[in-house]
Amino acid sequence: MTNRLWIYDTTLRDGAQCEGLSLSLEDKLRIARQLDSLGIPFIEGGWPGANPKDVQFFWRLKEEPLTQAEVVAFCSTRRPGKTAANDEMLQPILSAGTRWVTLFGKSWDLHVIEGLKTTLDENLAMIRDTVEYLRSQGRRVIYDAEHWFDGYKHNPDYALQTLAAAADAGAEWLVLCDTNGGTLPHEVTQVVRDVLAFLATKSTTFLHLGIHTHNDSGVAVANALAAVQEGVTMVQGTINGYGERCGNADLCSLIPNFQLKLGYNCIKDEQLVKLTQASRSISEIVNLAPDDRAPFVGLSAFAHKGGIHVSAVEKNPLTYEHLEPEKIGNIRRIVISDQAGLSNVLAKARTFGIELDRKNPACRQILEKLKALESQGYQFEGAEASFELLMREALSQRQRWFEIKGFQVHCDKVGEDCTALATVKLSVNGTNILECAEGNGPVSALDSALRKALVNFYPAIAHFYLTDYKVRILDSGAGTSAKTRVLLESSNRQQRWTTVGVSTNILDASCQAVVEGLEYGLVLDNQEAIPLVCRVH
Repeated sequence: MTNRLWIYDTTLRDGAQCEGLSLSLEDKLRIARQLDSLGIPFIEGGWPGANPKDVQFFWRLKEEPLTQAEVVAFCSTRRPGKTAANDEMLQPILSAGTRWVTLFGKSWDLHVIEGLKTTLDENLAMIRDTVEYLRSQGRRVIYDAEHWFDGYKHNPDYALQTLAAAADAGAEWLVLCDTNGGTLPHEVTQVVRDVLAFLATKSTTFLHLGIHTHNDSGVAVANALAAVQEGVTMVQGTINGYGERCGNADLCSLIPNFQLKLGYNCIKDEQLVKLTQASRSISEIVNLAPDDRAPFVGLSAFAHKGGIHVSAVEKNPLTYEHLEPEKIGNIRRIVISDQAGLSNVLAKARTFGIELDRKNPACRQILEKLKALESQGYQFEGAEASFELLMREALSQRQRWFEIKGFQVHCDKVGEDCTALATVKLSVNGTNILECAEGNGPVSALDSALRKALVNFYPAIAHFYLTDYKVRILDSGAGTSAKTRVLLESSNRQQRWTTVGVSTNILDASCQAVVEGLEYGLVLDNQEAIPLVCRVH
């Protein structure tokens, strides 16, 4: 493959240091297989021996290998005053059985003296000895020069000596790490030039150079791009930019930038179209909400709200899009809000499989209803399921699955325990039903009572569940009488949809959102009866 760029994913190790992110063994295996399917050539699995989970991870992949990716073990140089052969820390690394090992060592003299409490010469010996030992055991070595850019700025001669030590000992890749994330793109450009010039004079063996950037200054992606344009051929990063502090360079931004804009070959085109799905799937596995505004793969990355924008995009998407969203597996979205014009309504209807004539009076009715509701506090750009139901009602296509007659919620607090009991009265096909259920809060109890009342009529409801619940006070000056907006996200484990409710009573607002969430789920379950192209997250 010409113009090849090697992508190295460290989601399972560096990404796992993200605050609020915790991976089980099964989580790590699922993510590894997602990355393998995406065509990522190097997947860093963790530090064998650091914890039992990482040991088991490598064992499991021995039993069920990945299809194409190289799984990589990670470790540090030997400890001061030992030899690599006698340092027990390295034995689990060898037992992991990976062909490649990524070894990190100190580049910054500050860390050598104050962190390792050893001499600069001993640090060079640690790097050299560890690389040589791993090579003698049949391993190929990627050397991560930790704190490289800070070390180079402080003491360039010594930093370059650490690279030479790793290279002379047999490392095949030298990766420059901006571990603290404080370097800017123009500095990366100059330092990479300096390193390449140094290596050209010191080694007759061709070495590959890599880059590993953190986002503490908000430029991790820019720094990686700058390094590659100077000759770096390996890029380390994480899916969705997960990582410690402000995160690592986001591969979901880097891969399409490299491949679609700079002409590098990272993964196959048929794998690139899986990028958005992989990003969102991995966010589900790690149990962190997807970033809707993430470049390329975010829900809002190709969303259009202004009426002029929508009209132009309908004529030619290039007017307001930097590339075709389909190339990375995303979709174009027309956002509906109080700024919408007829172009928005017509375009949005098409995403639901409905072709509307601009002259159809229903178009104006939908637009007027939309603006009237948004003036009351409803928000449809984040609640597309509710907007589709509104649109189908204007077109006399909304099926009434059930009708709410009323509800009551009672809360009890005894000591530290608080429980809620909800009673609902509703009608299904002329049959009146009275049902009650408990929950750990009023909305939970209300949701449970509605499901309990409906599941015998509509068994699909048993597979619906709430995935997110957001409350916003719209007029805080009104105190406890303030109007409240509830956005509720539901799922059937395959698709997700969002509904909205507004009221001065938070339970009434929640009930509106829950009811529409159940109703829309039934629409999805009944797609043959009601044609639908669902735009899901």
